[in-house]
Amino acid sequence: MPVIKIENLGKKYLIRHQTQANYNTLRDAITKHVKKTRKKAFTIYNDQAKHLLSPKEEFWAVKDINLEIEQGDRIGIIGKNGAGKSTLLKLLTMITNPTTGRISINGKVASLLEVGTGFHPELTGRENIFLNGTILGMRRAEIKKKFDDIVDFAEVEKFLDTPVKRYSSGMYVRLAFAVAAHLNSDILIVDEVLAVGDIQFQKKCLNKMKELRSDEKTVLLVSHNMSSILSLSNKCILLAEGKLIEKGVPQKVISVYTQSYRERSFGQTDLSSAEHYGNGKARFLSIFMKPYDQNGNLLSFPLTGCNIEFMLKIKAFLKIKSTNVALIIYDKLGNRLIDVNTLIKGDSLSLSEGQEVVVKFNLQNVLLKPDTYTVGLWIGIANVADIDGVNYATSFEIEARRKDILYTNPFPGVYSCAFNNEIQICK
Repeated sequence: MPVIKIENLGKKYLIRHQTQANYNTLRDAITKHVKKTRKKAFTIYNDQAKHLLSPKEEFWAVKDINLEIEQGDRIGIIGKNGAGKSTLLKLLTMITNPTTGRISINGKVASLLEVGTGFHPELTGRENIFLNGTILGMRRAEIKKKFDDIVDFAEVEKFLDTPVKRYSSGMYVRLAFAVAAHLNSDILIVDEVLAVGDIQFQKKCLNKMKELRSDEKTVLLVSHNMSSILSLSNKCILLAEGKLIEKGVPQKVISVYTQSYRERSFGQTDLSSAEHYGNGKARFLSIFMKPYDQNGNLLSFPLTGCNIEFMLKIKAFLKIKSTNVALIIYDKLGNRLIDVNTLIKGDSLSLSEGQEVVVKFNLQNVLLKPDTYTVGLWIGIANVADIDGVNYATSFEIEARRKDILYTNPFPGVYSCAFNNEIQICK
């Protein structure tokens, strides 16, 4: 019997589109008659309000999803922003009710969906630990048994008796994850919220989730980090426009996901329609690449062993100071192959509001084997802030050099490593 069974699941929202045509008329009408009787004012308001809103539009955040999850499954959930991932998790945790279909869950569910949910802000960290345990159906003695492990993992001992509304986002997430992962639940549901923590804490979380495998706990994980999905999941589902479009082993599903991005972003220069994340203080406007041979001659397309220049245009919408700019190249499965950033060379970027700049990266002797690769961009301050990021800024193909075409599979690995070999015949 599956621990989670989802049948024909759908969640519909009604969206109203406000028009501007009669706004001034209503405002003028209310202003003109404000001194008249309340009854007359409300009559005017109701008459005019009928013209303010266009017909309601239906929006299906999740639609027609059917899925069975067995005990011990570790399900990675992927898809671009707006695909329905977070809505699906909220339906599973009963934060919101479905419009159609049904969900059957056999077991206790612990969840960590977003900063600000799950804890009572007026209660202390200590009180929230016991509150969450009680909600999960645990006895006080059971919670006390896990209490020290939770506190040690969260590293918030000094602030245990402080109301959590005074916690920083990092402290809040550390405690929330510690509670969700250590208390006696059968199913753990985790959204991308772990990105709020610092790198060391993220590693602790990933290691803890790996430990849950031996306990046969069922884990549902939403993440944009394909490496995390590959390392933590044994199954994966891909959502797009609220529908489940692919399920299976993570490698296969991730390949389908990244391929869809590559088709849309191949050779892309304008990033205005790309999917961005971050606080938006600055933004990548465009990316442009040029391949060169070792003599500095411009190539028609990249070849194994060529040099590649990337030019990134960035605009600051607010003042930014001492930020790091990074360019990352991924393979088809989202594995990080090349990572260059300004900090490695001791440079940082500071911009005034409205200022634009071009950042260039010159990659030398790029020995990637013939294949298709994806480029990601990031600007921010490590462990402090993501200012802007584009996971799929552009894609490019590496072609084989003429001398490599002699072989059917010249580079069986990912990287065309330069090497020498020698064959000695023994007498």
